[in-house]
Amino acid sequence: MQTKSIIKIKEKINSLLLIFTIVLILVSCKNEKSNFTETQVFRYNEHSNITSLDPAFAKDQRNIWAVNQLFNGLVQLDDSLHIQPDIAKSWTISNDGKKYKFTLRKDVFFHPHTLFGEEKTRSVNAVDFEYSFNRLLDKNVSSPGGWVLQNVDSFKAVNDSTFYINLKQPFPPFLGLLAMKYCSVVSKEAIEYFGDTFRANPIGTGPFQFKLWVENTKLVLRKNPLYFEKDSKGVQLPYLEAVAVTFLPDKQSEFLQFIQGNLDFMKSLDASYKDDILTTNGTLKDKYVDEIQMQTGPYLNTEYLGIYLEGEKSLPTQSKYIRQAINYGFDREKMIKFLRNGIGIPALNGFIPKGLPSFNNQTGYSYNPLKAKKLVEQYIEETGNKTPEITIITNSNYLDLCEFIQRELQKIGLQTKVDVIPPSTLRQGKASGKLPVFRASWIADYPDAENYVSLFYSKNFTPNGPNYTHFKNEYFDFLYELSIKEVNNKKRYTLYQKMDSIIINEAPVVPLYYDEVIRFSQKNIQGLGINPIDLLNLKRVKKTKK
Repeated sequence: MQTKSIIKIKEKINSLLLIFTIVLILVSCKNEKSNFTETQVFRYNEHSNITSLDPAFAKDQRNIWAVNQLFNGLVQLDDSLHIQPDIAKSWTISNDGKKYKFTLRKDVFFHPHTLFGEEKTRSVNAVDFEYSFNRLLDKNVSSPGGWVLQNVDSFKAVNDSTFYINLKQPFPPFLGLLAMKYCSVVSKEAIEYFGDTFRANPIGTGPFQFKLWVENTKLVLRKNPLYFEKDSKGVQLPYLEAVAVTFLPDKQSEFLQFIQGNLDFMKSLDASYKDDILTTNGTLKDKYVDEIQMQTGPYLNTEYLGIYLEGEKSLPTQSKYIRQAINYGFDREKMIKFLRNGIGIPALNGFIPKGLPSFNNQTGYSYNPLKAKKLVEQYIEETGNKTPEITIITNSNYLDLCEFIQRELQKIGLQTKVDVIPPSTLRQGKASGKLPVFRASWIADYPDAENYVSLFYSKNFTPNGPNYTHFKNEYFDFLYELSIKEVNNKKRYTLYQKMDSIIINEAPVVPLYYDEVIRFSQKNIQGLGINPIDLLNLKRVKKTKK
């Protein structure tokens, strides 16, 4: 029997959804004839309120997902993370890897918009990209994405359809950086007209155009009738007429709305309902198999324990014996099965995760308690420290994983403690080198393994870079410097794999698992797709009658 409070919560949520539907219909019908049905509206929930619809501030997933429906850049990524044309229909790269020439399409238009009381639109040209890139670098704008162009020496629009970029030095992952939403094209006249309020009045070129945003309540996007992309049969994209986003902060409420069919899509997996929806093998429970569909795939995120290598010399983790013992000392497959309901790939192949083209299934650490115990004994014999002890620092979200590792390591003779601290304190501790062993994760900003090996380059020591472990190896540095100049993908991937082998052997980190993207959708949703950067792309989504 439900309590009155639960009933009231349900009534409130359903009332909000009813209001939202009415507003959507009113907005859709205002100033235009509209006869589309509910089956042409894609509905999803965002737990945190979107902070900006300006691509210069597309830092977090909540913003990136919305911005991706509204804006385009020079290039884009497909679901396999291969670079594909977007507004640039083709490009060439010089033999030295520094000069990029982009040839733009001539059929891309900014969304119809009203400025100074007059509705207008116009085609995109190379000068728009020159303006957009200068804006990204403008200190007055203070975009968090300015770093994307840090290796760029210059850029210039030669004519309406030709755009040049010159790099300071070769950087093969550069095209992947250009696919980030920071590099989207924006309209100069719209920016100048709206100023700081462009964040809530976005004018882009994407498959959907802005209609309504009530912060913390709803966001409505409508189909762009001028969109340039078509499917393989020549049908103009997108298929949907509208996108509706709600902002329910409670994940259990979101789950309830999804199960009741009031949302078409639900991202991720929350601890509050994971045992209700999934088995320990990571499959849907029988009661949901006929009701919803689930997609999983690699995510460019490696979860790991980091070990600070410039700490006190007396700490056990300064010994490679102990670092390797930790890596051998717990069962990653068992951990994923019982603590994450099978969602995640045990990190048995090094630090570079699955989902990247350079991943090659090389041998990392598997569960070997006998070998782990012998390594601990070797450490004791060489140092005389009969009671080696480590402390793992984590936040509350990963306490169950760290306690599992704690129990396993104690079986091999390594006394282990787990300390829980707030996420902000954990971040500060990692950056300052105050934590001998810490739980961390690394999510790729762009689809190239350079993103991962850069964590171990000695010139990237924190706080000036992402090398939290202060790992230093001359041969590793030599390979890294070769890799960022190597324009041949096959040769560069080989260099990445050699670097990953060094990390496996020296063990400055303990890879736990490679994360996975997980998506739930209603049975009548088609073409949603899934990709290793967890980007939501709705231009090819279809919604049929149930």
